Amino acid sequence: MAHDEAAHALESEARVYTNGGSGESLGLDEDGLKALRVALAAWRIGPVAESERKMPPRQKKFTTWSGIEVPDVATPADKRTHYKADLGLPGEYPFTRGVQPTMYRGKLWTMRMFAGFGTPEQTNERFKYLLAEGQTGLSTAFDFPTLMGYDSDSPRSLGEVGMCGVAVDTLRDMEVLFDGIPLDKVTTSMTINGPAIVLLAFYIALADKRGIPRNRIGGTVQNDCLKEFIAQHAWLVPPRPAMRVVTDMIEFCSREVPRWNTVSISGYHIREAGATAAQELAFTIADGLAYVESCLARGLDVDEFAPRLSFFFDVHNDFFEEIAKFRAARRMWARFLRERYGARKAESLKLRTHAQTAGVSLTAQQPYNNVVRVSLQALAAVLGGTQSLHTNSLDETYALPTEDAVTIALRTQQIIAHESGVANTIDPLGGSYFVEWMTDRIEAEALDYIRRIDEMGGMVAAVEKGYPQREIAAAAYRFQREVEEGERQIVGVNRYVASEEKNIPLLKIDETVQRTQCENLAKVKAGRSQEDVRQALAQVREAARGSTNLMPSIIKAASVYCTEQEICDVLREVMGTHSDPAEF
Repeated sequence: MAHDEAAHALESEARVYTNGGSGESLGLDEDGLKALRVALAAWRIGPVAESERKMPPRQKKFTTWSGIEVPDVATPADKRTHYKADLGLPGEYPFTRGVQPTMYRGKLWTMRMFAGFGTPEQTNERFKYLLAEGQTGLSTAFDFPTLMGYDSDSPRSLGEVGMCGVAVDTLRDMEVLFDGIPLDKVTTSMTINGPAIVLLAFYIALADKRGIPRNRIGGTVQNDCLKEFIAQHAWLVPPRPAMRVVTDMIEFCSREVPRWNTVSISGYHIREAGATAAQELAFTIADGLAYVESCLARGLDVDEFAPRLSFFFDVHNDFFEEIAKFRAARRMWARFLRERYGARKAESLKLRTHAQTAGVSLTAQQPYNNVVRVSLQALAAVLGGTQSLHTNSLDETYALPTEDAVTIALRTQQIIAHESGVANTIDPLGGSYFVEWMTDRIEAEALDYIRRIDEMGGMVAAVEKGYPQREIAAAAYRFQREVEEGERQIVGVNRYVASEEKNIPLLKIDETVQRTQCENLAKVKAGRSQEDVRQALAQVREAARGSTNLMPSIIKAASVYCTEQEICDVLREVMGTHSDPAEF
């Protein structure tokens, strides 16, 4: 009886909301919000409770992929948005709704498929194939020896040359890799971190050799040393010297190569290591703040370099959580740059991002399911407002993608762009009660992490203490336990498991790649001036020991065909090496 009386009282008060008829009764003022909350309470103890008695909820708790508990329904009572302060118009502060006024109505996102395997000749063929199929930017994957700063003829490289990306040892390899590709017309992204300064020097030296002005080449080098120490573990020198190298690159390119994005601040690998969406957002933004502070300490003006800092985010399985993450990231970055660092230019406040569908979400079981996963993730990236997108191929849990698989992945983006209609309006989910609630929730969690990092003295100090590494490891453990206990369901893995798996075509890398690459490297070494090499490496050593910007001396070394390892060995010799402290 008491329950019925309470429900009747709530229903009476709720009429203010449901029958008010005025614009104010929509929940946009205090009285309307109060009436809405009453109506919601009546709805939950009335129709919802009755429905759940007949049809119990299909699970105990509804959460995002990262574990955020989501409301049964979102309404204006969950968030009272201050439109100008929290959302704004597209292309205007705080850029929640997008960094460009017209977004995809003016220009579609760059479709940048990751490519790289075997020799530079083989990858050059794949580049040209993808450009012919409609790709609009190049993205280069390097093999593991190159990522670690070792040449193909190093004993450490045995069995790895060309296996997970393309092998690049000298300027000669860069010449072959981009043969027939106009560097002043196609932007190039290079996924390289510790030795990023060397690979960028190779690229600039190639442009110099072709007579292309440095201010006309454009692209991005990942160059995010902090996320290497946090998540991916492919570093060259310890954290503080690594920050010096990154800062040298930012300083040099802001003046000499103004169209180049000098750092792609990467949450992708943080998420792939097991982080939640909020952790990915927090640690990525905190990494970016650390680079800003390093440049300010160098004496650079924030508006001189901030416009060429870019970002790289993962797009995971939870559709709305990922969309909200992109929107929160733009708002957070704009506010930090304006309020903490005093940036004045609008371009300095814009978080421009590349995105990649979640490699860790792909399954070896029932691999054709990956096409569906990638499609949904790509759609989330577009609805979230990315500027550039890579879609993973269905076979990447087994090997580097085949030509057919990478074509399907590219076609996925093209269908979204040209057939779905989602690119026709700007931020189509803006104003959704649930999306705005989720945007706020992820932002709040991320800001709490950043507050703790600030208290530790910033991201470099936090990395040295192992804080983000421990947080990610704990999140990864929680998620894996949920999967193994069946709380988190993955189709084909712990739900709807097939009795037998079908084989799919795989790309096989010819094991003669290492021999071919080493033979080519030997020819380069035999044909270069040894005295020029000696002098160039001495100049790199002198710059590394002092405070002179490293970029000019490394570009010079690249131009006389010093190898990647020869240059990296000088940096390791002067700056030292790093071992990750064990954390259990």
